[in-house]
Amino acid sequence: MATTSEKAKNIRGPQLEPHQIILRPLITEKATHQSTHHRAYPFEVNPWASKDEIKAAVEELFNVRVEKVRTQNRHGKKRRFKFKLGRMANWKKAIVVLKPDSAGIDFF
Repeated sequence: MATTSEKAKNIRGPQLEPHQIILRPLITEKATHQSTHHRAYPFEVNPWASKDEIKAAVEELFNVRVEKVRTQNRHGKKRRFKFKLGRMANWKKAIVVLKPDSAGIDFF
């Protein structure tokens, strides 16, 4: 019989590859500060990805050891495009904290 985590994993959506989970790093002043002082690296991730999938993808793609993952669902802001009102897309943000013995990620 499957455990509850395996059942939840099957319900959440399609099976994703690591390069489909991590969409891009978020490189901002705050991200640079977090990476140098707190070993935390923010990424834009696929909205279907769970914390366990994000952890496995980062460990596989960057050859590091992840301590924990925090996620945020960011709602798109309302924007005006000439004479029409529109809305930016919703997206998911993940902040990945590395273990102290792990090397950092180079692009930050």
